[in-house]
Amino acid sequence: MSLPDPSGPPRRARWWALLAVVCAVLAALTLVAEGIVGGLLVLVVGLAGAALTAMGTWWVVSHRGAVRMVGMLLVVAAPVAILLIYARADLWPTALVAIALWAAAVACARTALRAARRSHGMRAVTRAGPRNPVLIMNPKSGGGKVGRFGLVEKAEALGARVVLIDPEVATDVAALARRAVAEGADLLGVAGGDGTQALVAEVAAEHDLPFLVISAGTRNHFAMDLGLDREDPSRCLDALADGEELRVDLGFVGGQAFVNTASFGVYAEIVQRPEYRDAKADSALAALPDLLLGYAGTTLDAVADETRLEAQQALLVSNNPYSSPEPMGARRARLDLGVLGVVGIRVNSAAQAADVALRGARAAGLQVLTSRQVVVGSAAERIAVAVDGEALTLPTPVTCSVRPGALRVRVPRLRPGAPPAAPPMQWSEVLGLAFNRPARDARPPVRRDNGQ
Repeated sequence: MSLPDPSGPPRRARWWALLAVVCAVLAALTLVAEGIVGGLLVLVVGLAGAALTAMGTWWVVSHRGAVRMVGMLLVVAAPVAILLIYARADLWPTALVAIALWAAAVACARTALRAARRSHGMRAVTRAGPRNPVLIMNPKSGGGKVGRFGLVEKAEALGARVVLIDPEVATDVAALARRAVAEGADLLGVAGGDGTQALVAEVAAEHDLPFLVISAGTRNHFAMDLGLDREDPSRCLDALADGEELRVDLGFVGGQAFVNTASFGVYAEIVQRPEYRDAKADSALAALPDLLLGYAGTTLDAVADETRLEAQQALLVSNNPYSSPEPMGARRARLDLGVLGVVGIRVNSAAQAADVALRGARAAGLQVLTSRQVVVGSAAERIAVAVDGEALTLPTPVTCSVRPGALRVRVPRLRPGAPPAAPPMQWSEVLGLAFNRPARDARPPVRRDNGQ
């Protein structure tokens, strides 16, 4: 999380903010220069096209048959129609310039906000290296990264004992980790996906042992937010010889640890399906109509601290909040804030889908907040849960919680570092920076909901 600098924002933040305001004003003047009719036409046609594209997307994912076909047609036709209208009215140069200027305004505004907010990274502490590290590796994880990067040989050369998982046999990874602790391991590590990482991380936290993340999975979200190298997992092994420790939080759902997310509702229902692993896109498209329209899916009610979220179609609980409501394309600035991120989704119509497309996190169909505990309920006795991408079913109600500082993560002293998270857009703060007026509260809000 970023906080305002008490000594005042740096001068470059003000210049970026001024540039953002100038670009925004120029974008508006570009529309005005076309006259009232021309400027309004550019604006209205653009917004209408975005809304229609979102509505078409909703029909594609929530219906079958003729309605889905109409949705697909709309998704293609809306952008084409925008271009044709602009071209026929000879407005496309104006629209292009206005869009470019507005994009530049947003980019400058975000740069200003980053410069103005003092970034507090996770505090690293130097510790002595392990004497008996044990690393559990899945040779098939990430398409065979363990073998491709020679992780076994490199780990053993650094004094680690490697335990290879047989991918053809069901393996209790947590039991392997506990056996390693009983045999004297003073560090536990995993080369595998985030689901496997979480299982071993829970054992490491139980015994207050350092935990080593090796980015040998497919997406490696946890490694990314720790600032590790996701392109070359062998660099994570440098922590054995030249490392330091971060104290990070650990999420729990129904008593089981997770390092990234616990997802309920639509996505969790899809992950449960046997065909999902082999044909993710096809199985999701086949399942979504029933799940979204409530024919087969189970709606959820949740209580996040004192906030109620009712009749949610999907609920995502994360170990610390993401920088935006779309975790697949976002990241967590920190993993030691001691709170869960919560995103609730309820979209029942094409109009609500358009609202989400146009307003993002401010849409009525989204609720975005933070909480220390989330209790998820349902009319069903058991509900589907996707924990770090792994399919589970748990008895209701399901309690999600966070244990602050529960996990000691050993990381290389020299590592790429996590890229800065994009700050939430607050034009009032940008204007305050540009004209040297302090914002009322420049800190990101601890919680936000839409009063649903």
